Amino acid sequence: MSQNKDVALSVSLAILKGQWSTLEVLLAEDFTYTGDGMTFDKRQYIDFMKGMKSAFSNMAMEFTHVVSEGDLVSIRFVTTCTHTGKFMGAPATNKPLAISGIFMRRVEGERVVQEWQTTDLLGTMTQMGVGTLLGYAIFGVLLKSKSA
Repeated sequence: MSQNKDVALSVSLAILKGQWSTLEVLLAEDFTYTGDGMTFDKRQYIDFMKGMKSAFSNMAMEFTHVVSEGDLVSIRFVTTCTHTGKFMGAPATNKPLAISGIFMRRVEGERVVQEWQTTDLLGTMTQMGVGTLLGYAIFGVLLKSKSA
């Protein structure tokens, strides 16, 4: 089970370091992500993480709770960063943020095959400001109409 924890945490560490080729190897070809109202395949997930990484600087993650049972690893995280680029329709605010959430990753062998996540988006958007809340709401509507 320790190996599953290591694999699950390696995904986050690869994203933090911008190690996209490592992330590519860590995710199974049929990887799926479901979280915060979005569903991604492997390519969409990597592209989304690249966009996130470019929008937030000084990014660090603390893994406050890590629980592993069978092929599932659940991780509570707190990410600190500065919002320095456009993200999900919201312009840069240059504000420091503390983003918290929980994700669960299913590990098979040495690859993550599935991830489910929930993030305190309201808390995050509140830290970014009222205009960001509006931008996120519009982005959410556009994303849902595009996927329909």
